[in-house]
Amino acid sequence: MAEVLEFRVPVGSAHTLLVWGLEPQPGLEHSLFSAFSRFGPLFSVRARSNAAVAGPGCCGVIKFYSAGDASRAQRACNGQRLFQKRPLKVCVCPKQRGIQQQAPALSSNKCQELANHYLGFDGWSSRIIALQKVSALDGENEELGQSSQQGSVKFLCALELTLPQHGVCSRGVALGQAAVGDGQDPLELITATRRAQKLAVGKALSGAFQKILLVVLENGKVAVEYNSCQEEPTDSLTEEELKGLVQVNELSLEQLDLEEEEVLSDLSLDEEP
Repeated sequence: MAEVLEFRVPVGSAHTLLVWGLEPQPGLEHSLFSAFSRFGPLFSVRARSNAAVAGPGCCGVIKFYSAGDASRAQRACNGQRLFQKRPLKVCVCPKQRGIQQQAPALSSNKCQELANHYLGFDGWSSRIIALQKVSALDGENEELGQSSQQGSVKFLCALELTLPQHGVCSRGVALGQAAVGDGQDPLELITATRRAQKLAVGKALSGAFQKILLVVLENGKVAVEYNSCQEEPTDSLTEEELKGLVQVNELSLEQLDLEEEEVLSDLSLDEEP
């Protein structure tokens, strides 16, 4: 049976494993990552003390992108010692009741990790079509809760993502913004400019990945589908029209918002991943 993976935060109990019976030790999360990442890419690894679900001691919470990988890891690791003297208890997270909402988009860094695992480092490439500064609208700073003395610098990025082996191409358009104070300090302005550019590129890359679906087959092979449900009006524009997007200011900051810390790591403005 094939499993479809999106470039979104994995949700649902089937993706999450609970590990208890852990012995307190330095680098526990690293040990958990090393033990479980051999079954597939991991979204997150957490070690907790005295968790209510596991009782006294330490427990781990492992979240996989693939529910199939999580199931294989549970069967292989349950009752095994792995990296300690006592055997571990590993189970799939109990189902949680609640309203199922659409999962948030992955940050650009997480998108790249997932793409590199399933497609290979040379299985995809990105190209910046346009990266241009956007002038702030009158009164916009007040709407965003900024004082009149504090300004911001904004960049709009249009980016193209290509998966040559699968013949798939996707685009992302996003806005990046960084506070710049009163704008009198040249170094502060340069730093804010670079920050806004990185945010814009990272968000645009993440947006382009949202239109890609990974279909993981039972034999381990991966197929790629373009998610037409995620198409945007900008997808049909020519490159010249995309470069003129700086004249359009009707962009939703809420839709483009991502976790800033994850986007800003070491993202390069180069065209290749």
